[in-house]
Amino acid sequence: MGSRGIPNDKINLRLILVSGKTKEYVFSNSDSAADIAQHVFDNWPPEWADEAVSKAEILRLIYQGRFLHGNVTLGALGLPMGKTTVMHLVPRENLPEPNSQDQRQKSKAGSSGCCSSSCSIL
Repeated sequence: MGSRGIPNDKINLRLILVSGKTKEYVFSNSDSAADIAQHVFDNWPPEWADEAVSKAEILRLIYQGRFLHGNVTLGALGLPMGKTTVMHLVPRENLPEPNSQDQRQKSKAGSSGCCSSSCSIL
């Protein structure tokens, strides 16, 4: 057994809602973000009743500041077995585009469409 009685072959996820409410669930490293969202939806805690969602597909996990796509497994993230990992759980229809921040930074640089200040037009 790992810390606090967590099996050594499992990962304890402490999920945090925007409201600050938390709940812990135990998963295997082969479980994907979509599997986790479905499990949480199917086992929605009574204390979260006022924040219930209509379907599992809109539940998104955030780990280290990044939204996880549905097919990403806990094992792929390299999470420690037998330990607790904290993630945020938010309702969101669509994930942001992977390069949306890059696009904002480029648009702030200038509206000329030039890639950098070192470009030269011949």
